Amino acid sequence: MIGRLSGALLEKHPPWVIIDVHGVGYELEASMNTLVALPAPGEKVSLYTHLTIRDDAHLLYGFAREHERALFRALIKVNGVGPKLALAILSGMDEDAFMRCVRDDDSKALTKLPGVGKKTAERLIIEMRDRFPEWDAAHAPLALEAANGQPAPRDSLADAEAALVSLGYKLTEASRMLADIDPRQSTEALIKAALTKRMGG
Repeated sequence: MIGRLSGALLEKHPPWVIIDVHGVGYELEASMNTLVALPAPGEKVSLYTHLTIRDDAHLLYGFAREHERALFRALIKVNGVGPKLALAILSGMDEDAFMRCVRDDDSKALTKLPGVGKKTAERLIIEMRDRFPEWDAAHAPLALEAANGQPAPRDSLADAEAALVSLGYKLTEASRMLADIDPRQSTEALIKAALTKRMGG
């Protein structure tokens, strides 16, 4: 089992990243909360990982915090929740927000996430109550990384839109989520703003 990777961040193409570890490039899929916390390509990075082995692929998932990985591992044990949906949930809210939804029986907030209908939200609340790890209440929220330089707005918007679609949002919905958001930001910042807008709407 690969539990953690440390190396140079080679590429960021949400939701994918590639990390160079002693000359070997590892491709990982990550939540948007993790992606916005990553440094610029070329910088050193360390991610907690989870490896899923299927008949047709070995899939590696990366997490900025151990708490996020723990929640991911708990989510994929819920009936009907696979890695793709678990990442979508973690992209739409951090682990503290999810924990509040479970504690407050807030299924309405969960149904704002792509792929989470009313029945799935209710199942998540019921099953996750008994599966929550011990959370450290003092851990700080992930900081939104500022964009380096001025990315081309059209490229950033297109990449952000594609990433939202990969999370399960429809193309028209992704476009609406990105509307009225300052396009002079990095792809990761645009995605985070769109998800925040969606959850707050």
